[in-house]
Formats: sequence, structure tokens, C-alpha cells
Amino acid sequence: MRKIYADSASTSFPKAPGVSDAIKSYLDTGAYNINRGGYAGSYDIAMEILDARQQLADMFHVNSPLQVVFTPGATCSLNMLLGGLLKHGDHVITTSMEHNAVMRPLHALTKAGVAYDAVVCGIDGSFNAHDIVPFIKKETKLVVMTHASNVCGTVMPVDAVSEICKKHNIRLVIDTAQTAGVLEMPTAVDAIVFAGHKGLMGPQGIGGFVIQEQFASEITPTIVGGTGSRSYDYNQPQTLPDKFESGTINIPGIIGIKKATEYINTVGTKAIYDHEMALTSAFISQVQDINGIKIIGKKDTSGRVAVVSLNFPEKDNANIAAILDNDYGIMTRCGLQCAPSAHKTLGTYPHGTVRFSFGHFNTMGDVEYIVQALKEIMK
Repeated sequence: MRKIYADSASTSFPKAPGVSDAIKSYLDTGAYNINRGGYAGSYDIAMEILDARQQLADMFHVNSPLQVVFTPGATCSLNMLLGGLLKHGDHVITTSMEHNAVMRPLHALTKAGVAYDAVVCGIDGSFNAHDIVPFIKKETKLVVMTHASNVCGTVMPVDAVSEICKKHNIRLVIDTAQTAGVLEMPTAVDAIVFAGHKGLMGPQGIGGFVIQEQFASEITPTIVGGTGSRSYDYNQPQTLPDKFESGTINIPGIIGIKKATEYINTVGTKAIYDHEMALTSAFISQVQDINGIKIIGKKDTSGRVAVVSLNFPEKDNANIAAILDNDYGIMTRCGLQCAPSAHKTLGTYPHGTVRFSFGHFNTMGDVEYIVQALKEIMK
């Protein structure tokens, strides 16, 4: 049976060419640590890691590779930034379209006296940047928000929000889990969180954030320990990236993301985005004519990424997803996609949706096969 992967919003597959070979080569020929060895092999790997930082610094528009901090992923990064910044009495603004990687840390921080408000987005997942203004108060310290929804693909007005934040002296953190490697990255943002395994086409377990130096000075590390630097001092180093990179970092993962970023730079993010939008456009235009299927969110390709959620009002969504997998080999994501707040906004809570998300290696033939499968299921 044919196998079609349509779950790139969860993780990319296949990975970028050369990623697995690069990781294997590191593990097989010199799996040395960095900042902990006084020998050539360790120094060579350190330069590889620095090069990976530089590539990401260029992609995320920051001045120095040292502003790139590696973590196990976007969720860890958000926890480090929110937990290290916010204190009792602080106020945060977010949106109703957030993933639990934002909502759960904010909810947990309310127990420490942090308050937050979520701007309610429209039925297509969008909002006007000025909608945040009524929520601003003297205690507002931060706006944290997704760059694009992992449920319906709607891209948020980050640049306009950034202007408002600057005017009111509020920090801005952006979650680019669904956009890094696909869209041009925003500028003038205090910190940008990224996942290495989605649009960046690297392995799981690696991600991080890029951060402006002044903002970094305001954040207390939530994890401290050995960094390979200033080992004589019990105080955590304050220099980047060591301030936030205690313990042995995921070097195999970083080697993988470095190789993947090289591939993205060769192909170009615009070419990747244009291809994914062509697939999305074809999918939406054909699916909307099938009786019994409802497209959730935007019905076109303006202001979105290649994430399309479908609802089957007269059928069980989980059963549809199971049939797609078992009978047609089509892999999707069914349910709430770790974003219950977004589903409440979109009117799909608590049953959720069947999410189709296309990646760089999907083809128009994949789309045609999926559409034909849906037509047969809905007969």
C-alpha cells in the first residue's frame, strides 16, 4: 500500500538530505564534547557548532552566532524564557490560538502570581495587532505568541505587534515552530523560539532560541551547572550562550540541524514556501467541493502556512483518520493537536479536527491521492 506522510506540522519527514549521514559520521568518527577537551577533535567539533549557530543567526537576523541558544526544543525554550523572566505581579498578553507550549507554562506561572490575558482571535484564527492594546497595563511585561497556528495555519501579524510592543516598552517572544525554514523570519523581536525538527528539517530533540543581548540580561537561567567556561566560579556565567546552556548540549542534534540548514539555504525558503503553498492551494480547492467536509480556518492560501484542518460533522474524526491510515496509508494528526485554546476559538472543541500538513517533500501526486481517498470515504 502507498504511504503518504501528511503530518509535517508535527515533525518533518523525510529529513533534509544528508542529515542522518552527518549525525552518523559524527557519532562514528569523533563524538567528542565541546568546551571540555583540550585536543584538536574537540576544537573541530566546537567550530562545527559555531558554524551551526552562525547559519541560524543569519536565518533569524541576529548579529552574533553567540545569540543562538540550543535547547531540547521549542517547549523547553519557552519554559526557560517565561520562567526566567516573569515574577509575581507581572502581566503577559498572548493569543487564543496558542499551543500548550505557551498556554501551560503561563497557566503554571499564575500559581506564582503572574497574570495573563489572551486576545480572542477570529473564526479563521486571525486577529488585528491593535487588538492587544486594550489589554496593556502598567504591569504588562511581555507579549508571547505563535508566528503561525499549528491547527489551521494562520500566520499572525508579528511585525505590527512588534511595533506596538516597542511603543509600550514591552518584550516580545515569538514561537516559530510552524514557520522557521518556511517563512522569512521576523526582525525586531526580543526572542525567537525555534524547533529544529519541523520546517528546519532536522532531527527531533533539538531546538532553541535566538535572543537580543539586553533581553538576555533580564532573564534568570532556570537550569544552571557546568558550561566548560569559568569553571572556578560557582556563579552561572552571564555570557551568551553559556548562560542558558548548562550541561552537555545535544551535539548530534546540532550537527543534524546544521546540515539541514545548509540544505534550506541551497533551496531557499521562498522556493520551499511556494511549493508548499501550491500543494495547499490544490488541496483546499478540491476538498471544499466534497460533501460532508468542512475546512477549518482560512479557505485560501493568503496569510497561512501549509497546515489545513478538516472537520467531518456527520462522521467521527478519529474514525476518518484511522481509515485514512489503515486503508490508504495516509498519515495525519487527529484531535486537539495540543492546542485546545485554538480549537475553542475555531469552534472545533472538544472533538478537534483531522489535520493535514504538507512539507517540502510532498508532491502534487500526494495531494491527488489524498483527495481521491477522501472522496471514496465520503461516498
